[in-house]
Amino acid sequence: MSADVMIRIAGLRVLYGSFAAVDGLNLDIRRGELFGLLGPNGAGKSTTIRVLIGQRRPTSGTVTIAERDIVREWSAIKPLFGYVPDRENHFEEFTGRRNLEFFGQLYGVPRLRVADVLKMVELEEAADLPVRGYSLGMRKKLLLARALLHEPPILYLDEPTANLDIHSAEVVHRILRQRVQLGATIILTTHDMDEVEKICDRVGIMCRGRLVALDSPLALKQQHTERKVDVIDTRGQRWVYDLDNPTDRAQLGALVATGQAASLRTREFDFHAAFLKLTGQAFH
Repeated sequence: MSADVMIRIAGLRVLYGSFAAVDGLNLDIRRGELFGLLGPNGAGKSTTIRVLIGQRRPTSGTVTIAERDIVREWSAIKPLFGYVPDRENHFEEFTGRRNLEFFGQLYGVPRLRVADVLKMVELEEAADLPVRGYSLGMRKKLLLARALLHEPPILYLDEPTANLDIHSAEVVHRILRQRVQLGATIILTTHDMDEVEKICDRVGIMCRGRLVALDSPLALKQQHTERKVDVIDTRGQRWVYDLDNPTDRAQLGALVATGQAASLRTREFDFHAAFLKLTGQAFH
């Protein structure tokens, strides 16, 4: 395994009866990378995460984390990651602080660390209130604080900014980028393409258990942007010019040079259209 690969998924298949939820997935996640795993419902991304967190065993194929096999060496892998699920599982009657202290004890984390992560996610003022009174956003941030307690080198996050206001989402983004700068490897699932473009180093798109696209957000954007310009001329006629076509480029240039272009509009990147093109399903 290359020294810069933290997670290697090779030929992974996961069957539920005769249905292949993951069907021959091959994927390397690098050390110090923030990786976005996307896909429509039923694509296999949640099953992949379940394998990574030990909730589901592979039917076939291998998963290696920090050069350790996920099946044979699970006890050595478990302390290496933190996990933020899409559904909360807090102790409602406990305060936020008590929730973190309870989980911190499982990893031998000092109480000072609890105070640090509460401050990090901006929950210090609500730390001593029962979680049953927390908003959805506060509960989500408490999940992140819990995952950060033992400073794991790997983080798995399922929709980490769902139900967060803009400021809180920015706080989460800042924390994740800081973790990556310190060398952590992060995999997140999200339905927010703005979030993907803003913080992810690479993106993998799954459909029907297989990987259908893998690249940086910028590269995917460039590959799937329509390089066309919609023009309305001074007579009110509408034209479409393809910027990859030399003849169209010349005609557009002439229209602009002679002042006959009343309105020009480039076609911006539409991830929904690209996602539909790649998967045959809408992105929502």
